[in-house]
Amino acid sequence: MFKFNVTSDACVKCGKCIPVCTIHEVNRDEVTSPRGFLDLLGAYQRGELELDKNAKKIFESCFLCTNCVSVCPNSLPVDGLIEQARNDIRKKFGLAWYKKLAFFLLRNRNIMDVLARLGYMFQTCGFKLVDKQSSMYMRNFPIIKMDRLFPSLKKKTFLNSHPDVIYNGGKGKVGIFIGCLANYMYTDIGKALLEILKVLEIDAYLIKQQKCCGAPQYFTGDFESVDALAKFNIEYIEGFKDELDAIIIPEATCSAMIKEDYAHFFHDQPEWQSRAKAIAPHIFMATEYLEKKTNLAQILATKAKQSDAVTYHDPCHARKMQGVWKEPRNLISQNYVIKEMSDPNRCCGFGGVTMQTGNYRFAKAAGVPKAAMIQETGAQFVSAECSACRMQLSDAMHGQKVDVVFKNPIELIAKALREG
Repeated sequence: MFKFNVTSDACVKCGKCIPVCTIHEVNRDEVTSPRGFLDLLGAYQRGELELDKNAKKIFESCFLCTNCVSVCPNSLPVDGLIEQARNDIRKKFGLAWYKKLAFFLLRNRNIMDVLARLGYMFQTCGFKLVDKQSSMYMRNFPIIKMDRLFPSLKKKTFLNSHPDVIYNGGKGKVGIFIGCLANYMYTDIGKALLEILKVLEIDAYLIKQQKCCGAPQYFTGDFESVDALAKFNIEYIEGFKDELDAIIIPEATCSAMIKEDYAHFFHDQPEWQSRAKAIAPHIFMATEYLEKKTNLAQILATKAKQSDAVTYHDPCHARKMQGVWKEPRNLISQNYVIKEMSDPNRCCGFGGVTMQTGNYRFAKAAGVPKAAMIQETGAQFVSAECSACRMQLSDAMHGQKVDVVFKNPIELIAKALREG
């Protein structure tokens, strides 16, 4: 367990974290900055600050982008402290009903599958679909007005649309951890990944009993749910990790959660921390594995150049947490022109469930400059290996009338293979 006051005292107040802090960019108050968070957390540990609703509001304003950790000369784990503080907040204030419902469904996929199917059937009653973005926005009702883009549900989930094992020739075998957003909403990501594995003649194991990685609950402070989900997934992965070459994940947040955060979460449970660390070497982001462990780049080089340009956004959980940023660019650049935006490493502003609900104004403000950067490139596609970023950037572009389509790099790669 982090000691808030020890970490707070270790801060040298150099201020390097301020210019890169996502929340400070949109809410220029020293209180909502890494230094401010650390001072308040230290005061909380010393009993000088009550964890009241005002403190709750402050600690829930952090995007958890880890920018501050990246530039801190002492590598202070500000994000870890915020997550721990949010657990204390959850214990004291509980969770909002909609968060309880969402986290219950994410722990019970059979029920979620049924409700997602019903949602698919009736979503057009209240929403207008935007097929090219796999999204939808609320129709204009007399009283309720909300011009916000949400991911749309699909008729059938990815995991329920394919057999448990897809044999492609046996040149390798990988497990696919698909992630909740890609399973229920952005299902073309999984389909594209299967297309790529077929070309590579690598067998695909869908490991269908997988559960939510626990990231939404972790960032919200619902540590009880994280404990249950993480232990299930660790035990489940342990059962077949030695039979597969790797478990690949086309989602930065899910990959970072399993590969990095599970071990951090189990800091006070040595046995489970050891087991989390043991599975970590088997976990790869999809583009990371495909670029480093296969000849996909060489195959793509034989395919035709696409006329469309792509600008790439670096998800916080990919570049900063896992060091993955060159790999997707190397694969995409074989067939597309990459037009870099002015700051691809700037957080898009998704920030998790709390930011997207109670603090949406901050998320919206953080998305505006990213939408402008994307538009300035003149690219036809913006890409990131993260469906949370996809949801946020699609909404930001919708709000700013930026006509650029978001595609996961896996989708772009499959398109190049298909059309080349």
